[in-house]
Amino acid sequence: MTKFDEKPARLSCICGCGSAEMFACERTTTLPVDLEVRIDRAIEASIFRAVFPSATTRRNLIASLGSSTLLAALAEALPIGIAQALAQSSVGPIEKTKLSVGFVPITCTVPLLLADAMGEFRKEGLEVSLQRTPSWALVRDKLISGEFDASHLVLGMPFTMTLGIGSSPVMTHVATVQNTNGSAITLAMKHRENRDPKNWKGFKFGIPHDHSIHAMLLRYYLAEHGLDPDRDVELRVYPPPDSVANMAAGNLDGLFFAEPWGQRAVFEGVGFIHLLSKDIFPDHPCCTLSVGNRFLSDSPNSFGAFIRAVVRATAFADKHENRQHVAELLAPANYLNQPRRVLEQVLLGHYADGLGKVVDAPGRIGFDPFPYESTAIWVLTQLRRWKIIPTDVDYKLVAERVLLSTGAAKAMADVGLPPPGSGMAKLSIMGREFDPTKPANYLQQFPIKRA
Repeated sequence: MTKFDEKPARLSCICGCGSAEMFACERTTTLPVDLEVRIDRAIEASIFRAVFPSATTRRNLIASLGSSTLLAALAEALPIGIAQALAQSSVGPIEKTKLSVGFVPITCTVPLLLADAMGEFRKEGLEVSLQRTPSWALVRDKLISGEFDASHLVLGMPFTMTLGIGSSPVMTHVATVQNTNGSAITLAMKHRENRDPKNWKGFKFGIPHDHSIHAMLLRYYLAEHGLDPDRDVELRVYPPPDSVANMAAGNLDGLFFAEPWGQRAVFEGVGFIHLLSKDIFPDHPCCTLSVGNRFLSDSPNSFGAFIRAVVRATAFADKHENRQHVAELLAPANYLNQPRRVLEQVLLGHYADGLGKVVDAPGRIGFDPFPYESTAIWVLTQLRRWKIIPTDVDYKLVAERVLLSTGAAKAMADVGLPPPGSGMAKLSIMGREFDPTKPANYLQQFPIKRA
């Protein structure tokens, strides 16, 4: 018998009436002794108090609507079930052993693929089927339909999916960040003497998705050089595997994709590296490992095991001494399907730029699993800047709803990685400081914008 079985606990009512019971206005029984139910009730009460801090307001709302109705309404806007699932994620055996997980073949997905190649999923008792998917739109659809339990997504999409931009609103969470940096502006060889962005009017650029970090960084870079990305150039969306072929065919003057496609363009002799994404926004996150509510709420222990496996692989990939081995493991067709030399140049940061130089940039790509709230807020300001998000939003609230930072920190601690002390650090993008506590002020600074 546990201490919870010995004596039923009683918590004060959330409405503020002074009763000894948590939901006295609607329930007059003592708090259930089951541990999981106790956790659920505590989380519900905390969220009720946070949203409605006034005891008088709580009493009036519960009296008129009932606490069950209010909880149902709150659950549509706030991740109550997710908080409950994460709180219990270390309790009991895994619920679901077979998982279907989507990915697009780019180096951003190294931790996910490496967790499979190194047997990390098997160590957690999971059988993960990795589903190669050619485009982000298809990934989105399969994640929404539940065909995928989780998927690799470009940063930006979890926010727009949650807000209902481009599809019906579907709560989509960022469980971990897959990589930092790892992208580049690559230009066609015919522009080797045209390196000044001010001269790029009329250029056609390939991007992986309108809501991707790549699109946001490219737009930012062009605008900082005086070009309007909606009027002075053309942005074309292509599946990443099609990007180099379209440059070779003359359909693109430049591309901004996650690697290895920039380096692959150099390898094929059709392009050169103009600028690494880290030189626009140092240590920016690029892609995420994302999940919907269903997987989290139905299989919280499976989710926890899945994330632990990916975080272990992330830590392995982040060490430079392991990068050649990572390239060897992931070059085959069932993973990235790339020449090993191309992957090594990306992962080690020792690469040919396509213009006859060999460049050393050890930070070309990194692997840090923690989803920082400050970066999420920055991405949201850029989505709003270009009116992809059509109306103003509470940037911090959206970031908090989407990011599972607590779960990522727990997974990091479980595998011996120290999580960061804060997720709200100030950022610098092309020398312009971003204070995540003042996103509206930051957004007003830009002369070129839609919103």
